[in-house]
Amino acid sequence: MFTADVKTLNRIAPAVRRVVLVEPNPSAARLMTDIMKGLGAREVYVDGDEDRALELVRDAEPGIIFMERAGPSLNGENLARRIRRSHMVSRMAPIIMVTAEATAGAIKGARDAGVHEFLRKPFTTGDLFKRVENVALKPRPWVEAVGYVGPDRRRFNSGEYAGAKKRKGDASSGSAVDIRDQATRILVAAMSQFDQDPMQATRAIRQQAETLKAVGAKIGDAKLAIAAAGLEGYLASGPSTKAGLAQPVGAILALGQPAPVARAS
Repeated sequence: MFTADVKTLNRIAPAVRRVVLVEPNPSAARLMTDIMKGLGAREVYVDGDEDRALELVRDAEPGIIFMERAGPSLNGENLARRIRRSHMVSRMAPIIMVTAEATAGAIKGARDAGVHEFLRKPFTTGDLFKRVENVALKPRPWVEAVGYVGPDRRRFNSGEYAGAKKRKGDASSGSAVDIRDQATRILVAAMSQFDQDPMQATRAIRQQAETLKAVGAKIGDAKLAIAAAGLEGYLASGPSTKAGLAQPVGAILALGQPAPVARAS
């Protein structure tokens, strides 16, 4: 029988206090509701229809969203994207996709839609708890781009893997240089895709300006911090246009990448 540590339950309590469950199967919804109540959820809202679920997330402002991948009137990947690209309070809330369809394509689709974790049915309470613990206590960096909005995909279902780090960027993915590099690449992509999705492109550029200003301050790069602040100033001045963004974004890109720091001999 599964029993959770009381201290851990207390730590995840804020995240599980209010839960939205997007599940078209009534039996599965009842089972999930009972499990979440056992983990401390006070309010569990359930709907299996995509459009109604979107409104439910907007109104309930959940700490965690559980989502089936498909149903008669549900496309889970599409719903995840709609939540991520919305302006609702819970657009960044952790999404855990719970489904029996656990093919490689389904897992990749969930990841690319902005889902935090993937859980295959049937599952144990311990499996579910592990996913909840991951999203509640091990937050991942948020990526605000045009083609993708959601948690850093490089850490998808990271709680399942305890082996050696093998990705090239694993050891230093949180360094200022890596953060600056990613923010700069997103800026370039956002400008190139601005005409296709002006709203999301502007939001992505705003996030990168904030990130780059913080990086500039952290590493003592005054030019970067000033250029990023200039971009923020333009964005705050009124509606943004691609032509208007060209100068402040170009000022950042003209700085290039910082030279690697030499190691003391």
